[in-house]
Amino acid sequence: MSAATPLRLACLDAEAPPLFTLWSAEHGRLGFEPAVAEILAAELGRPVEWVRVPWDRMIPAVQAHAADAVLCGQGITPARQAQVDFTRPYAVFHESVLVRRGSGITSAQDLAGRRVAAIDGSTNMALAETFDGAVLVGFGSDGSDDVYGDMLAALETGDVDAVVDDDVVFVPLGENDPRFQLAFTVRTGNRWGIGVAKDRPEVHAELDAALARVIEDGRHRAAWDEWLPSLDYPFKEA
Repeated sequence: MSAATPLRLACLDAEAPPLFTLWSAEHGRLGFEPAVAEILAAELGRPVEWVRVPWDRMIPAVQAHAADAVLCGQGITPARQAQVDFTRPYAVFHESVLVRRGSGITSAQDLAGRRVAAIDGSTNMALAETFDGAVLVGFGSDGSDDVYGDMLAALETGDVDAVVDDDVVFVPLGENDPRFQLAFTVRTGNRWGIGVAKDRPEVHAELDAALARVIEDGRHRAAWDEWLPSLDYPFKEA
């Protein structure tokens, strides 16, 4: 494969710092995942090209070879493994429950009878399904370009009572957001990987090997420390 061939990575175009920002002609995309993408592309001697699609079109874009891989908040789940092959993890996160400030919700037991939002088919929805009596509300199957923003808006207006997502996405809200507060965190150790079409094993092998090298030599750790300094680094370096 030519060194000039772009590494085409699928992701939705949304504002979800510190993971990623909206794409702009001036800056491209910024955040932890774009930083990982740039490190991998540099290791492979290729430029990055973002294929910007809605959440529910990312894996289909990879399967159709419209993108080489999806690098966009993909927890490694059996359902997704049936659709694509994942590299080794590039991140490991836990899951948190966000509620409106002053709601009184502090535990899973408090969610009985409450409307709990999560992305359809995600590890977050799988966790929400364990909350006895919770009324589950799925997001992301309507082709929205900003699923996370949709869930926060629904929480703020009272359309839902809680949002389940990986702890990293709630980092920018901090501890003093007047609208929301973290109810609790479940240490689920969600592994996030890069998904590649099953009929492209050579692409999978190339990306997996490159990811192993940038973790081992510390470049991945540098990106983590820049964008996710409040979260523990999950991997051991050589």
